[in-house]
Amino acid sequence: MKKSFLIIIMGPPGAGKGTQAELLAEKFNLYYLETSKILEETFSQEKKKVFFIDGKKYYVKEEKKLWEKGKLCSPPFVTYLIKEKIKKLFKEGKNLVLAGSPRTLYEGKVIIPLLKKLYGAKNIKVILLDIPPEETIFRNSHRRICQLFRHPILYSKETANLKTCPLDGSKLMRRKGLDDPETITVRLKEYKERTYPLIDYFKKEKLEIKKINGSPPPAIVFQNILRALKMKLH
Repeated sequence: MKKSFLIIIMGPPGAGKGTQAELLAEKFNLYYLETSKILEETFSQEKKKVFFIDGKKYYVKEEKKLWEKGKLCSPPFVTYLIKEKIKKLFKEGKNLVLAGSPRTLYEGKVIIPLLKKLYGAKNIKVILLDIPPEETIFRNSHRRICQLFRHPILYSKETANLKTCPLDGSKLMRRKGLDDPETITVRLKEYKERTYPLIDYFKKEKLEIKKINGSPPPAIVFQNILRALKMKLH
């Protein structure tokens, strides 16, 4: 029988959560559940404009405005989307890696009990990627993604002048508004005030947390994550 397990990657904007989630997903055949991608898909579709959650209306248009300003969307709205996705994936027998979720204490208090029920507390591992605020601002303001598969392209001397994605050949672009220094400063403040308190909650829920320095190159960070998790899965 396939062993159930789940990895949650936490950290400030630009810490490399997405990059490490993709590496873990590839190595261990995990489904990468990306909160920002689920939100982007919800905002780009025109089909559903209002969600009714716990007797309250949440307008997609209003949630999109918050997201574009760098603020966190309404926790019940995000939690509903993530919860439904998790239940669907578990039914399909998928092991998961989550990056950027949960984002708030509200979301954590709904999502974590569900994850513990489905996967078991001992099978949930939390990675906390740590980088200084100035690095968050630099990384995000220089960040580009490709138009087709949304691969993040790390900024370096070698990639600074790239116009197309080396993986799929599509055009490289910046996330308009989201990766401006002013927006990143707001996102960083939101992380400190609304996301970081989740770490104490995870400890109370007896989840294993490993703190990793996110500043070195991705390959080194990845090796440090594998060592911290003592991953020996094939």
